[in-house]
Amino acid sequence: MKVMTQQPRISGVGVLDKASVLLSIVESGPATLAELVAVSGLTRPTAHRIAQALERLDLLTRDDRGRFVLGVRLGNIAVEAQRDRLVRAAVPVLADLTSLTGLDARILRRRGEKQICIATSVDPDSLTDWLPIGTARPAKAGAASQVLLAWEEPEELYDGLRGARFTAAQLALVRRRGWAHGPDGAVPDAYSIAVPVRAGGDRVVCALVVTGRTPRMPATEPGRALLGAVIDGASRLCDASARAGSAGPRPVR
Repeated sequence: MKVMTQQPRISGVGVLDKASVLLSIVESGPATLAELVAVSGLTRPTAHRIAQALERLDLLTRDDRGRFVLGVRLGNIAVEAQRDRLVRAAVPVLADLTSLTGLDARILRRRGEKQICIATSVDPDSLTDWLPIGTARPAKAGAASQVLLAWEEPEELYDGLRGARFTAAQLALVRRRGWAHGPDGAVPDAYSIAVPVRAGGDRVVCALVVTGRTPRMPATEPGRALLGAVIDGASRLCDASARAGSAGPRPVR
């Protein structure tokens, strides 16, 4: 029999508490309406009405067997929270990566057809032609653009490839090897390595990018040591943000 993975918190507002119970049930896996009724103790009409309302709000959806599953909106909320933690965790990781490699390090996030710099190892007072925090540029060329698009759904891939300076075949290569390398359009005569940073499983939420001019950054494929340092930096970002998320204040019950 299906059970809740944890007891839902109680707000004291009846309809919200009932919705919380249903979400807690589905949190443990797909559930039929009959299972929602049996586990929650709600009447069938009440469970059905609230589940449908949650579905209209994209907090629940249906799988291919008609069972209720968590909706995309909850996933997006979780990813946004993870992104915020990534920014807070980025400062020491980017600083260490720059100290180790002698290259500029930054985190880029994709917003539609733009990529935005959300963290950087560069002192803001010394920026010249580098990307300051908050700078946006088209996500149509460069290693970062490829990494930010490569793991998207087919429809997003199709839209992202329109007008891009890379192809679907190049994105397939990025997915196979797990990183991208090439000229950096924002910095003349510079090259970048970009590695995906993931949250919530396989979801790519941003790209860790190191940039520099030759000879520090090779124009051809990067060496094993340099590539390993960037990949390790991305892993540290995921680990640090996860720890930051779990170390937050406990809710008052």
